[in-house]
Amino acid sequence: MSKTLIKAAAIVNEGTINSCDVLIVDGRIEKIAPQLDVAADTEIDAEGLYLLPGLIDDQVHFREPGLTHKADIWHESRAAVAGGVTSFMEMPNTIPNTLTQELLQEKYDVASRQSLANYSFYMGASNDNLEEVLRTDPQQVCGIKVFMGSSTGNMLVDDEYTLEGIFANAPILIATHCEDEATIRQNLARYKATYGDKLTPDMHPLIRSAEACYISSSRAVDLAKKHNTRLHILHISTAEEVGLFEKDVPLEAKRITSEACIHHLWFSDTDYAEKGNFIKWNPAVKTDADRKGILAAVLEGRIDVIATDHAPHTLAEKLQPYSQAPSGGPLVQHALQALLDMHHNGQITLEQLVQKTAHNVATCFQVKQRGFIREGYWADLVLVDLHKPYTVSRSNILSKCGWSPFEGHTFKSSITRTWVSGNLVYEHGVVLEKGSGRRLSFDR
Repeated sequence: MSKTLIKAAAIVNEGTINSCDVLIVDGRIEKIAPQLDVAADTEIDAEGLYLLPGLIDDQVHFREPGLTHKADIWHESRAAVAGGVTSFMEMPNTIPNTLTQELLQEKYDVASRQSLANYSFYMGASNDNLEEVLRTDPQQVCGIKVFMGSSTGNMLVDDEYTLEGIFANAPILIATHCEDEATIRQNLARYKATYGDKLTPDMHPLIRSAEACYISSSRAVDLAKKHNTRLHILHISTAEEVGLFEKDVPLEAKRITSEACIHHLWFSDTDYAEKGNFIKWNPAVKTDADRKGILAAVLEGRIDVIATDHAPHTLAEKLQPYSQAPSGGPLVQHALQALLDMHHNGQITLEQLVQKTAHNVATCFQVKQRGFIREGYWADLVLVDLHKPYTVSRSNILSKCGWSPFEGHTFKSSITRTWVSGNLVYEHGVVLEKGSGRRLSFDR
C-alpha cells in the first residue's frame, strides 16, 4: 500500500481555494484535511504552491497509428503530463481511420502499453459505417466523432441520410468538427482565381471563414434539437457561433455543449504575420473580436470546456508553402501555462480555469471518478508554481515534432509535479517513465 502526503497546498477545486493536506493511498485520494499527521512513503511540502485537478483534454490527435512520423502515444502522453494534462480523449482521423470497433480496440491496446496519461478514444463516423458506430460501448468510449467539414481519408460526413441516422441513434455523446465544406471550396476557388499559387497564411481565416463555421455549427445544433442528441461542438472559433449555446442552464441539464481551444483564446489573425503556418489550424484562428467573444462565452457559461486540439505535424511539413502546409500544431505541454498567463493578466480566475479544464469535462462526458479533488476519486493532480517563469525552447519541447507555437515565450508559471492515478509521473522538468495511464470509464 503506497502512500503520498501533499502538505499545505492551496487546493483549487469546485469554486474555492483552500490550504489543505492531501493523502493519496494506492492511487486514490483517501483524505483531504487542513492538517494530516500520518506516516507516508513520500511527503511533499507544497506550501506556496497550487494543487489543481489534472486537466482532461477532450480533443487531441496523437497520430497513432499511421502517422507516427509526426507524433505517437508515448511521446505525446509524456508532453501531456509535463503540461499537467492527466487524461486525454483522442481523435479517429489516424491511418487507417478508426471506423470499426476492432480498429478502436487496437488503439486502446497501444495506449495500455505506452501512455503515461489516462486515455480514451473516439469512435469515428463516416458516410457508410453507421452499424459500427451503433456498436460503441457508452461506458468504455468517450464519444463518437463526426467531421462535418473536410478531414483525413473517409471521415467527411456530408450525406444527409447518414447524419440523420447518427444524430437519431447515437448511443453516446457526438462530438463534431463543424465547417461547411461547400463554403470552404467556394472561398478557396475564389482566392486561387485571384492569387494562384501565392496564397499566404493570413488568408486562411478568409478561406475557412466564419460563415463556413456558423453554417455547419447551426446545422449540427438543429439536428441535435430535432433528435434530442447529446451534442458537443468542438473548437468554437467565431463570436457569432457562441449565440447558438445557452448560458443559464446547469451543465448537467444541457444536451448541447461546446468547447474552446487554447489557440483560439491566445492568437488572432494579426499573429499570422509572425507565426505563419505555425498557427494554421482548422477551424482557423480568426479576428481579435472573435477571440474576445470566445473568451466572454467561456466565462459566462455558453462555452463549457477548454481543450487543446493538439495536432502535431513535423517542422518540415509546417515550413512548406501555405497551400501545402497541413493544419494543426502541438499544444498539450503548454496549455495550462498559457491559461495561467491569462489568469495573471486578469482574464480568467483559477477557479474558472479548473472548472473549464477538469470539472466540466468530467461532467460533460460523465467521466467516472476523475476531474475533481475529492476523497475516493483517482488522484489525477498537478502542482503549479504561479511565480516561477518558464521559457519554451527546442530543448524542453517533448512532443515528437520538436516545435511549438509558443517557442521563445516565457510563461509566468511552471508546472512542478504531476500525478496520474496517484503515480508521480513528472517532477521538476523530468518525466518519470511510469506506465500509469489507465483507460477512462464513464458513468452512463
